[in-house]
Amino acid sequence: MISNDIKNLLVSETPLLFSTTEEKTEWWRNAAANPEFNLLIEEIRVEGERLLQEAEQELTYSFFRIFTENGSRLEFEKVYFQKRHRLTTFAIMVLLEPENKEYVAALENIIWSICNEYSWCLPAHLKNSPETSTSINCSLEKHSVENDSIDLFSAETAFALAEILKLTEDVLDPLIRKRIYVEVYKRVFRPFHTTKYEWETQEHNWAAVCAGAIGAAAMHLIEDSKELSLILERVLPAMDCYLKGFSNDGVCLEGYGYWQYGFGYYVYFADLLRKKTGGKLDLFTSEKIHQIALFQQRCFLYQNQVVNFSDALPTASVFLGMSHYLSKVYEDFEIPERKLRAKFTADHCGRWAPAIRNLLWFDETLPDQPWENGSRFFKDSQWFISRHQTKFGSFSFAAKGGNNNEPHNHNDIGHFILQGNNEVFFKDLGSGLYNKDYFSEKRYTFLCNGSQGHSVPIINHQFQEEGSLRQARILQADVGREEDVFELDLAKAYELEILQRLTRKFTWVKMNQPKLIVEDIYSFSDQPVSIMERLITPALKITEKENEVILEGNQRLSIQYDSRLLYLEVKKLNFINHFGNMEENYALDFTVLNPVKECKVQLLFQFE
Repeated sequence: MISNDIKNLLVSETPLLFSTTEEKTEWWRNAAANPEFNLLIEEIRVEGERLLQEAEQELTYSFFRIFTENGSRLEFEKVYFQKRHRLTTFAIMVLLEPENKEYVAALENIIWSICNEYSWCLPAHLKNSPETSTSINCSLEKHSVENDSIDLFSAETAFALAEILKLTEDVLDPLIRKRIYVEVYKRVFRPFHTTKYEWETQEHNWAAVCAGAIGAAAMHLIEDSKELSLILERVLPAMDCYLKGFSNDGVCLEGYGYWQYGFGYYVYFADLLRKKTGGKLDLFTSEKIHQIALFQQRCFLYQNQVVNFSDALPTASVFLGMSHYLSKVYEDFEIPERKLRAKFTADHCGRWAPAIRNLLWFDETLPDQPWENGSRFFKDSQWFISRHQTKFGSFSFAAKGGNNNEPHNHNDIGHFILQGNNEVFFKDLGSGLYNKDYFSEKRYTFLCNGSQGHSVPIINHQFQEEGSLRQARILQADVGREEDVFELDLAKAYELEILQRLTRKFTWVKMNQPKLIVEDIYSFSDQPVSIMERLITPALKITEKENEVILEGNQRLSIQYDSRLLYLEVKKLNFINHFGNMEENYALDFTVLNPVKECKVQLLFQFE
């Protein structure tokens, strides 16, 4: 769509949030008095009071240099995100208590501080950028300034400042208001207008977050319809690229956290665009978007436990605001239980956009319900997920095929998760601690990323290889009333010439006390050296018996096997998780005692 077309669709003087200051004031007064908002608002008040007493840290050059020096992201990002958290908290407190001069001053100070930052980008995203270049090109005659880099968080910062300005401009000092305009134009709008960025054509969350945040900020700040249309003309193709990263089944291969992040910014932008064009541009109409929206209700195992393939966390909270909004767009969107809502402090990045919409979009009149039961095979993404409820509780199973070149890829073809009554027995480690090596050629040496950290075979002491040619072939995917079957060939995941065929068959028997049967059949052209069936489990109580292993937490699970064919060894695996904390897990390694050219291994998992 060309800029003139977009320009003709724009509706001037369209209120994007509130029509008048009086309407805004009344909404916040009513929200503060509404008991349904009490829990969330009290969390914000407590944070506001705490942060007023806490000195603000600055982003020093020493912090900026740490990533270049040793690859660590934690030190700089802890301070950076704490500043965004202060921005979000103080802005909401000003909306709740506009007469409180202490909060107004705190908001103005954090805005001033953020506007003083050397860059709004993270150092981890500034490789080979103007901000890290040491070349000097200064002249009195020629004004030569390279355009700023734009990453996820510089775009988010622009969006946050723009929206906060529009919501609080009646109390902000005029110089603070001017500073926001100047910095957003200098750091984001002008560079975006004149520079082509790599993320504009990427098919993952970067395209949606960067473009969506820039487009949202532009709709708030740019009054000239021609200039606004020039920005939106660039934003819309980037959004299309983001959508190309999804298949028609709507699965987010990056994981639920990145669905919540990337699709969240798609929704925030689409909502504002629909308002700005009087409904003439509606990005929610396609069936593909509908399926992407439904991913949330399909990817949970039980309560807050998630199918966390790729770089995803094992548990997650939901954005009730966005959930309530989407339930009004799509009739079959399941409204999650309120107890699963994200607390105000849950986002360690302190993001403004979801935090404010958890208030503005919350609808206390909507009912909530547990996740519905059922099994589903996602043909395009090759995920299989089942939730099963019996008189003995809730049980769930998930497995995947796919390939080993997916966004935020893990080498995990044939991997599975098994849960019973809120106890995960076989897990996905999820995302590790992000640093320079994590996104380098060393990626698959990390336990959580390589197949060595997944419940898949290790053959001839070799792990799975990365790459799009390392892919599964689905042989069977049947959903039945009493039994589901998911079978795939994963031989191509391994760089082994002698491996001709490796089929893994999951049989999920949905009884009162369900059981899962995993059957692997190997075919080699020559005698294999070794075959090991690895299972990844949390630090549960493990009891070994003849032909059986008992895993015990809140629920018991029996693993039955033939000790004449398999030798079990339990190994402790230490894993540094996404937040830098050490986790203790175990690998149950079942080694085939007599590996031959035609080999079959069966493991039976019975809930007790």
